Amino acid sequence: MTITGPAAPAAPPRTHYQVTFGVLSVAVAAYALLQSLVIPVLPTIQAGLHTSQNTVTWVLTAYLLSASIFTPIMGRLGDMLGKERMLVVALIALTLGSVLSAVAGSVTVMLVGRVIQGVGGGVLPLSFGLIRDEFPGEKVSGAVGVIAALASAGAGLGIVLAGPIVAALDYHWLFWIPAGVLAVAALAAHLVVPESRIRTPGQLNWSAAALLSAWLVALILGISEAPTWGWASGKVIGLLIGAVALAGAWVIVESRSPQPLIDMRMMRIPAVWTTNLVALLLGIGMYAVFAFLPEFLQTPPSAGYGFGVSITVSGLILLPSSVFMFAFGVLSGRLSRRWGARMLLVVGLLVSIITFVLLTVARAQEWEILLAMVIQGVGFGMAYASMSALVVEGVPASQTGVASGMNANIRTIGGSIGAAVMGSIVTASAHHGGLPSNSGYTAGFAFLTLAAVAAAVAAWFVPRSRRPTTRPGDHAATMLHAELGMVAAGTLAGDESE
Repeated sequence: MTITGPAAPAAPPRTHYQVTFGVLSVAVAAYALLQSLVIPVLPTIQAGLHTSQNTVTWVLTAYLLSASIFTPIMGRLGDMLGKERMLVVALIALTLGSVLSAVAGSVTVMLVGRVIQGVGGGVLPLSFGLIRDEFPGEKVSGAVGVIAALASAGAGLGIVLAGPIVAALDYHWLFWIPAGVLAVAALAAHLVVPESRIRTPGQLNWSAAALLSAWLVALILGISEAPTWGWASGKVIGLLIGAVALAGAWVIVESRSPQPLIDMRMMRIPAVWTTNLVALLLGIGMYAVFAFLPEFLQTPPSAGYGFGVSITVSGLILLPSSVFMFAFGVLSGRLSRRWGARMLLVVGLLVSIITFVLLTVARAQEWEILLAMVIQGVGFGMAYASMSALVVEGVPASQTGVASGMNANIRTIGGSIGAAVMGSIVTASAHHGGLPSNSGYTAGFAFLTLAAVAAAVAAWFVPRSRRPTTRPGDHAATMLHAELGMVAAGTLAGDESE
């Protein structure tokens, strides 16, 4: 006679991964729009808040600074406390920051709102982590590609939508509309998205977080203000030297910490550091193009270049970049299975070089810029999606949030560097009337071409994925991948028979 004990309680049903994916897509799209909606309308915000040009640029810079600091912190907290919980926190912060910016009657209040929005920088790494934890193994690569495409294309789409929104309503609605979408996304994430079963116990290293904040603030502040203060000014040199010193201290503290914010051993993984280098160099080009090309297009032809178009039309000219970036990001999963994520990254970067070459030597006609934007969308769509997949595949599941967060963060830092250097090159050629010369733009786009070439060279050093991407029909590989995922989550330990 066999006596059996009481049956173990059934685990609560998990939300279907497609429902989770829908919520994550809305959250990432709204976050991406907030990155760029303000770029083409900074002069309008300047007039509305009665502030100076130097001060209003901090509406963008303050957000980048805050996102640079909070992105890896939120990724780490997600690994420790639960990715769903921290995703909700990030979405609430984005909502509150958007509401505060929408009602701001002074630039100071708006800057506070933008800093709060920066906490939402954790949306991207937390979304990648949830996909890794919740999706079937063969679906991870494609889902990561779509989310990465949404993040990249959404940033470009923000520039396109800014003009019509301001024309139909006013600049306050650049914050009200995302606030409404983000509030719904936060509620849906709380109700629908399951909490991650993979946790990394520990505490946040506050000294490391403080040093990370300090060196990022010094670096981005120095680079952002260099066009105004001068690259040779004592303040800029002091900030950049301070950034290097603080970054060195941060690396030492992290290396010696039993619970580092960023695991330096993980950062030495070839797939991680090489992909991060590519992200830095590619970020230089993407953010600089979106920041300066609208200004070039809106310049009146009397300056000897430009087309004198409106904010809305300049956004529409940039629209093909966002469309093709999203399309090829969606296709990246299928292309990765055929070529491999590393080869897809290299091909995307080689295609992107053509964009900057065209902008350097052929931008006298609107169709030439349209062609450059199509090519940029194709190249960046493949490159960004494959970078995200390489990082997710290259680290243990417990470090997905931190690794993808740092990759996104380095992209932001690269964007800050690219926009600042491009600004310094372009404004150095300004006429007495204040408009830059055409040769200034030529030199600036040539600099971006060199950065794209350097990114393509760096991509050759990215190692091949440590595990192949499973094919939909490969049942054995899919089962092995799922089993490994359950072992990592610890869910098999309690199921062993005695």
